[in-house]
Formats: sequence, C-alpha cells, structure tokens
Amino acid sequence: MPEPARGELSFENVTFHYPTRRDTSALNGVSLSVRSRERLAVVGPSGAGKTTIFQLAERFYDPQQGRVLLDGIDLRDADPADVRQRIAMVPQETVIFAASARDNLRYGNWNASDDELWDAAQLANAEEFLKALPDGLDTYMGEGGARLSGGQRQRLAIARALLRNAPLLLLDEATSALDAESERLVQDALDRLMEDRTTVVIAHRLATVRAADRIVVMDHGQIVEEGNHASLTARGGLYARLARLQFEDQAA
Repeated sequence: MPEPARGELSFENVTFHYPTRRDTSALNGVSLSVRSRERLAVVGPSGAGKTTIFQLAERFYDPQQGRVLLDGIDLRDADPADVRQRIAMVPQETVIFAASARDNLRYGNWNASDDELWDAAQLANAEEFLKALPDGLDTYMGEGGARLSGGQRQRLAIARALLRNAPLLLLDEATSALDAESERLVQDALDRLMEDRTTVVIAHRLATVRAADRIVVMDHGQIVEEGNHASLTARGGLYARLARLQFEDQAA
C-alpha cells in the first residue's frame, strides 16, 4: 500500500451478489470515488445497498465484477491486514467484549498507553462515565456491554476509532434510539472523529446529510442521485421523498 495513506476509496463498475442471494444484485454497476478527507453521505431505503458498500470496502467480500480500490490499490492485490489498518469503523450496533473497559478501548490500538486511552475517551465524551465505573478502566464490561447504556456504547466505539487514527472512517450513524442528551454527546464526539479524515457515512440524520460535502442516493443496488442537500431536494426525486419522510420526521 502506498505511503502516506490518503484514505481514497473507489468503486469501479462494481456488481456484487451475496452468496446466499445469487439471483439478486446487492450492487449493480456502481461507480463511486471518494476523495481524501471528503465527507460523503450515503442514503437510501432499506435494502438499497448501503451496507454492502461498507462490507466490500473492508473486503469481507470481493465483487463478481469491477474493482474496489483503496489509495489506488485493488483490494484483491493487497494484504487484508494492511487494508483494514487504514480503516476505522463505527457500526450501528457496537460490539462490546466480555473484557475490561481498557481492553475494549485497546481493541482500536493494542499499543495505546493509558494516557492515550484517556485522551481518546475525553474526545469521545466517554471520560466521565468511564471514570465513574467501579474499577475505572479495569472494570469488567460484561457480555455485550451490559453495564453500559446505548449512548455509552457508541461513545466507546468512537473512542476506539479515535485510537485507531485511520485515514478512512466508515460510519453507520444511528442515534434514533438515544435520548436527546446522549444523542448530543454522541454527535459532538462524531464531529471530532470526522475531522481531517475521509468519511463515508450511512446517514440517518438530516443534520449529517446537510453537513456532508456530497450525498449519493442508492436504490436497488444502484446510485440513482448525487449532489448536495439543496440540489437533491430541488430535484424532487427519491432523496426529496426520503428527506420529507425520514429525516424531517426525526428533526420534528
């Protein structure tokens, strides 16, 4: 992989079928280039192919047609460990391991010192609740993070991604289940995480979409619209309908 890492992600005419659903295309002829430090929002109805973009970028699968490139290198020609070293992921459902808070944070960077862990926790708005745990960073988290609320689990995942310090961030943003205070803390932490790195976000909030440099709208495995919030709303197509139904309902 070339140095320095830039975090540029490209899909070139990508068609992909999941092994269990060979009769339908999860992606069908998708071409997309994400520039270094660009903030790209991906929106679309359920089943449109948004999550598949992430799974191919992380090389959990290879496309049947076309290429996926990171920093100009076809993922099939690179060591998967090198590829994933350049990617940080904040998923919709955060995985918390049955281990200490320290080891859950260090999953982002096994070599991180305690000072680095606390710096990341502070930036992720996680410092206060971590310090309040009975044994601090040595507190056992329990299966699935039973000790933590949904907002606390997401902030821990953001701290992990900060520790990873990767040039490409994949973010499946889901704050709909959080109360207003938790959502504010999570969003504030995400804004810090997205600074100075390439971000591809599956957007669930109108504020995120509006803040994006570019929006791609997916439907049935294809990119059907592309632009910014104002231009796509004016077009009156699928994005305008989604914005009216999904995003503005949440804003209200």
